[in-house]
Amino acid sequence: MFTKSTWIRLPRNVVVGHGVLDQTVEAVEELHLHGRPLIVTSPTPRKIAGEAIIEQFAERGLDAETVVVDTASFEAVERVIEAAEEIDAGFLLGVGGGKAIDIAKMAADHIGRGFVSVPTAASHDGIVSGRGSVPEGDTRHSVAADPPLAVIADTELLAEAPWELTTAGCADIISNYTAVMDWRLANRLKNVEYSEYAAALSEMTAEILVDNADLVKPGLEESAWVVTKALVSSGVAMSIAGSSRPASGAEHLFSHQLDRIAPDPALHGHQVGVGSIMTAYLHEGDRGIWTDIRDALRSIDAPTTARELGIDADTVIEALTTCHTIRDRYTILGDGMNERAAREVATKTGVI
Repeated sequence: MFTKSTWIRLPRNVVVGHGVLDQTVEAVEELHLHGRPLIVTSPTPRKIAGEAIIEQFAERGLDAETVVVDTASFEAVERVIEAAEEIDAGFLLGVGGGKAIDIAKMAADHIGRGFVSVPTAASHDGIVSGRGSVPEGDTRHSVAADPPLAVIADTELLAEAPWELTTAGCADIISNYTAVMDWRLANRLKNVEYSEYAAALSEMTAEILVDNADLVKPGLEESAWVVTKALVSSGVAMSIAGSSRPASGAEHLFSHQLDRIAPDPALHGHQVGVGSIMTAYLHEGDRGIWTDIRDALRSIDAPTTARELGIDADTVIEALTTCHTIRDRYTILGDGMNERAAREVATKTGVI
């Protein structure tokens, strides 16, 4: 008897393109969200996007409240929850990069309110996904939360974001290659539940960026369009899978460990990009796709070496040999690499 079932939560409105920030309130109204809006943002995004959204709501007779967050933390999430409860917010908008969006997403999930994502940088697929990432001490927690009901991604704003944030978003998407490789491996060896549909969608997004990496250029709005669509697809793949598996494998464990042990970690997307080069090599060896990943990263000016990350070789080796302990997720790293093997793969791929 067939008993399988699933519940897929996806954004209902995804608005992407030139000048679509002006359509934020319209997208919210189509969702039939009611009550006072609470905007969660950080200082720069507030100036370039938040104030314009506040004016849009004011024109509809709604007084939007704003919470400005400087750092991502569980304390910030609690502060947003308190603010939402104090004004009896009908829904929340995360306006900014990953920090504001993740905090708003987690707070909205906690109090059962609708959440709308308004990214000002195409830096990672958290703008669409059902997960939030918050650091605490020397570790980073990935927390499940409902995905946004709507995404409003203005490519004019995204094209003007710092270039390194866009390249980090590209690298995050390109790393889907190795995330899916790990997922298939876990399915074969550990019977981990696997979705062919979600895996295919995730791989397709990585292929789009690898095949079009030479077209991704600073300040080019068409580039922001390509990257944003890929980030949206990656987030949708995770919603279909019901987990972060389509976009998070050993390369993400490597990045999370660098966040713990490196004196000055690089951007998350850049770290997973470098991790993906090494884990692709572990999967397929000399003839594998790791060189395509490396070349695509180079084409968009994303780091491909420890030096370009600003992290010393010994720290990279330490992260590679210990990151398997971060969470119970089977990957190509299995129960861990020894130092000699880690140094060999990092050397052969040119990471160190």
